[in-house]
Amino acid sequence: MFVVDQPAIAIVLCLLTMLFWGSWTNGQKIVTQSAPLPVFYRDYVYGIVGTSILVAFTLGSLGDQGRSVWEDLQQAKVANLGLAFAGGVIFNLGNWLLASGINRSGIAIAMPIGTGLSLAVGLVVNYIAEPTGSLPLLIAGGVAVLVAIAFSALAYLAKEEGESSGDSDKTGIWIALAGGLVAGFFFRTVSASIAQDIMNPEPGMLTPYSALLLFSIGIGLSNPLIERLVKRFKLAGDEEPDHSINFRQHSIGLASGFIWSLGMAALLVGSPKAGDAVSYGLSQGATIVSVLWGLFLWKEFEGAPPKANRYLWLMGATYVAGLVLIIFARA
Repeated sequence: MFVVDQPAIAIVLCLLTMLFWGSWTNGQKIVTQSAPLPVFYRDYVYGIVGTSILVAFTLGSLGDQGRSVWEDLQQAKVANLGLAFAGGVIFNLGNWLLASGINRSGIAIAMPIGTGLSLAVGLVVNYIAEPTGSLPLLIAGGVAVLVAIAFSALAYLAKEEGESSGDSDKTGIWIALAGGLVAGFFFRTVSASIAQDIMNPEPGMLTPYSALLLFSIGIGLSNPLIERLVKRFKLAGDEEPDHSINFRQHSIGLASGFIWSLGMAALLVGSPKAGDAVSYGLSQGATIVSVLWGLFLWKEFEGAPPKANRYLWLMGATYVAGLVLIIFARA
């Protein structure tokens, strides 16, 4: 099993998580210009599952440190196997809603709203499970993130007012909020199944690689049902028939899943050595990366009134302030 024993390498892995998690949505933007969201998301899930299997049976099984994935699965307690699997189901539901919110409102709005609420919920869940760190700083950081969410919503409403005299469509905001509320529970669910000491993992617990494998299986097996529910309630917007889907579009969906899964693997492997505060703060910085993609690559706010851009700057400032407070609280 590949184990990181140098803090510098661990921090680089966490930076990769921030970049990968902030970038996978570009694939969605490309594919959904000419294909329905479920087409992209199906390939995205295949990419996550395939990459997780590859990582598990290469980096997770080679070398003489720790336990191999196969040995780990054989000795693991059923409860821990179930936690890792359930984490995948929870993530998939939350991420489907987030992707639907992006489809309606854009990356620059849906990502900070969805992942911001996920971060705030995760803070509460993690503190209840393990009450460590400065509670006042955690509260201040959580409040700053919630304020950032409010600024994101105000930016979207100001943009919609500038484009149309009619009522703005707030559906994407509400869907992204629902996704963030659900996704806030996934990481704690997965991490509860993982051994604290990766070099000498406790009996019955999982290593990051086997947890990632079970997590991805949970995503893959739950996806048909969740996709059906999303279509049933028309959460992804107006869908067109699945036709004229070419190899390039499928490849982009697979690549998006590959990128996200590598980010998850990098975080699980790097976080023990990088430290809880640094790894958590850097991974959540993915939201800022995604907003920058939405603004500068996709130009989602091009031509928006000055008021909308001011709200975006306030969103970025308060979100970064919240992350800094959370890092100091957990350090």
